[in-house]
Amino acid sequence: MNDLTGLHTLKAHGTSSKDWLRILAKYRQPNGWRSFFELAITLTGFFGCWALAWASISFSYFLTGLLGVLGGGFLVRLFTLQHDCGHGSLFSSRTANDWVGRILGVLTLTPYALWRRTHSIHHAGSGNLEKRGIGDVYTMTVAEYKADTRWGRFVYRLYRSPLTLFVIGPIYIFGFQQRLPVGLMKAGIKYWISTMGTTAMMLITYTILVYMIGFWQFVAIFGITSFTAAAAGMWLFYVQHQFEDTQWNQPEDWDMHDAALYGSSYYVLPKPLRWMTGNIGIHHVHHLYSRIPFYRLPEVIRDHPVLGEIKRLTLMESFKCANLHLWDESQRRLVRFKEVRIKA
Repeated sequence: MNDLTGLHTLKAHGTSSKDWLRILAKYRQPNGWRSFFELAITLTGFFGCWALAWASISFSYFLTGLLGVLGGGFLVRLFTLQHDCGHGSLFSSRTANDWVGRILGVLTLTPYALWRRTHSIHHAGSGNLEKRGIGDVYTMTVAEYKADTRWGRFVYRLYRSPLTLFVIGPIYIFGFQQRLPVGLMKAGIKYWISTMGTTAMMLITYTILVYMIGFWQFVAIFGITSFTAAAAGMWLFYVQHQFEDTQWNQPEDWDMHDAALYGSSYYVLPKPLRWMTGNIGIHHVHHLYSRIPFYRLPEVIRDHPVLGEIKRLTLMESFKCANLHLWDESQRRLVRFKEVRIKA
């Protein structure tokens, strides 16, 4: 990452994270027709992949698999659109955002109201060591890890393994956890309605699809598409905050806007992946001003190149992030387990 140079440039620019809020405010207005077009083309791609995958299953399992993976890519993009609905940034109308978000939740396996609430908690406390646990990948500090029991350290190491985070985790979260308002069980009836309503609509939709295309055909296409999207989504969420020079602070030193700008990565992906992920890689800008529609984020980087020079993380660099596990408060960086010595 070329982060140090970027930070020096940003300091020389003389613009604080709060100043950027005023600068970025002009990008918050969505274009209704553009939003509708992005929604329509993404839904067309998703359903098109499903239809072609079903048509190909009788003569080529390999082609079915490829189309399922591609469909998973479009499902990631649909999740990005649902994500923007939750921030009130896809359409000017809150009603339009909420209903599109709820409908997309049936496809993304994500109850809209529940996710919107937990995600807002994530935004409000990102980088605050006292507000870990909801809407984020839980991260222990080195001191906490050293002070834990052997069993506690074993469980945490198991949790932070790539198999758990990117294979078991996505299946559990999207397949089971989001069927109940976990984390908000006592927060109100609307979160139960959100989860139960989404699950009911999923079952109705799946029953119709099974009747139309057959049980095993549905299982194959749904399994490939949904797992691809869930695993990719988990990876994106991980690398957007779990990189070496991210930022965590104790409450007394924590600032929401600094945490947003410096604790989130600018994940520089190849253009096809940038499109498929709805520019969510420009995550530091998104966290600083979440009301900016996803299709306007590149506009921000183009108009303000200084923002494109901080917290940069390339695709190849990002794979190393999977080996980061603990926040070292003394070094101000994420470290690997093997860098920490535990006294017997």
